Amino acid sequence: MPYDSTGGACHQRALFAFFWAYQKRNASPGQSDDSATMQEEAIMNVQAYGAIVIFAVTYALIISEKIHRTVVAMLGAALVLVLGIVSQETAIHHIDFNTLGLLIGMMIIVSVTAETGVFKYIAVWAAKRAKGEPIRILIALSLITAVGSAFLDNVTTVLLIVPVTFSITRQLKVNPVPFLMTQILAANIGGTATLIGDPPNIMIGSAVPELTFVSFLTNLAPIVVLIMLAFLPIFVLLFRKKIQTTPELKQNLLKMDTSGIITDRKLLIQCLSVLGLTLVGFFLHQALHLESATVALTGAFLLLLMTGERVMEEAFTRVEWPTLFFFVGLFVLVSSLVETGVIAQLAEKAIDWTGGDPLASSMLILWLSALASAFLDNIPFVATMIPLIQEMGQMGVSNLEPLWWSLALGACLGGNGTLIGASANLITAGLSGKEGYPIRFLDYLKIGFPLMLLSVAMASVYLYLRYLM
Repeated sequence: MPYDSTGGACHQRALFAFFWAYQKRNASPGQSDDSATMQEEAIMNVQAYGAIVIFAVTYALIISEKIHRTVVAMLGAALVLVLGIVSQETAIHHIDFNTLGLLIGMMIIVSVTAETGVFKYIAVWAAKRAKGEPIRILIALSLITAVGSAFLDNVTTVLLIVPVTFSITRQLKVNPVPFLMTQILAANIGGTATLIGDPPNIMIGSAVPELTFVSFLTNLAPIVVLIMLAFLPIFVLLFRKKIQTTPELKQNLLKMDTSGIITDRKLLIQCLSVLGLTLVGFFLHQALHLESATVALTGAFLLLLMTGERVMEEAFTRVEWPTLFFFVGLFVLVSSLVETGVIAQLAEKAIDWTGGDPLASSMLILWLSALASAFLDNIPFVATMIPLIQEMGQMGVSNLEPLWWSLALGACLGGNGTLIGASANLITAGLSGKEGYPIRFLDYLKIGFPLMLLSVAMASVYLYLRYLM
């Protein structure tokens, strides 16, 4: 028997075979074509309902965190393939290899660079420049986290900064939690500024080639800077009295020796050279007709060529493979919603609600993304929203640019709303708990959620003034 590329779809057709055969036998000749059309529509409806159920159950399991999200996403993806809701060929077509390549490339570059000790050096240098004053150090580390999150990525940045933060707070004998809370907020805000700063932006930029690295920087960095400037005095008001220390402990911090922090100067020069070339490549990738993944992977393997086999093996062990497979599973799951017409129907409803008005559509996407991302993982949410916005464009919404920026701002800034809103939050909380300083969900909520609402309100005004007036 020849292979059926639709896989399990033949089983669904079998459910209708007898019924439609009976109908067709008793139908008049003019009704035959209508019956065939109705059969296909019925099969499509079953597939659509199947895709919705599988996606909803998968999403619920991801939120519950009872099973690792990567396992859940991949099993959900396998299920839509086994049931024939999408074929393997179609599923592969929907996997965004540009997103995966960009993530892998940057993971390799950052992991090798971290081995040099440069990130710890920057943090300690900043603490000494702040004269050992805790509130100044808190502000300095927040700014370092924001900038690092923009040009590396926010998850990697907190992994590098949090251990250094504990080292500094131990020296000063102050509670590290205020420092960590501000770093969570700064990581999600800073990551909003660029194409590579936060996974939602990587996904959006990959899905819309016109939105280049420069486009993200010029359109999102201004509001990110404004939000950070608004937040810094709030940080001072919130935490200044909670992180007091003694003059003696300040002096001890100032005496810290930074000469041995950089462990490999030759490797540092190589890493900074490649990282600089990679960032230049991001700025020029559209003019060079290169995808961002090509730039990142070229930089990564150029660095591995320069550093040798031992560094390569260590770098590959630090690539976050579970995160990459999580993306693969999500891409396949969302493909089932696209191919069965579910996304198209949602787009129609969104246009009905907003009348296709750019202002209403942008505000709906911005606030829905922010509130959803505060309580759900923003990666699967954005994976679902991308084809929905694309479908809205095909249905007549002519100016999609404000919608894309609304999605990016809502998904990234919304992650600050709760402790489970973004990966950077969870990683920081986990590291803090291991050190004996647990960050409580409600304690974070009291600070994070109001500040998230403030940042999204600022983003609303920015979007209106820049794109929608």
